[in-house]
Amino acid sequence: MRWRRKNRLVKKQLNVMARGEVHRWLEESADRFGLRGKGEAVAFNAFVVRWLIQQSGTTAEFARLLEMLADAYHRDRDLYSP
Repeated sequence: MRWRRKNRLVKKQLNVMARGEVHRWLEESADRFGLRGKGEAVAFNAFVVRWLIQQSGTTAEFARLLEMLADAYHRDRDLYSP
């Protein structure tokens, strides 16, 4: 109960900012990688992106993958935003 009260605005913002499909993806990430829910899945996914950015500085293949992901997101961003 204490966590919910402390983080109610963050939780509410996540619910408003993401479509249902994004919530399903977060649940899948949490299940697949043994995370403690969607909030931790958000942090893990941010960690993965940060790692890709770091690797893209030294490896051309990672830079290409990151660019492809960014292009795909920007092309279809209306599908992911509320």
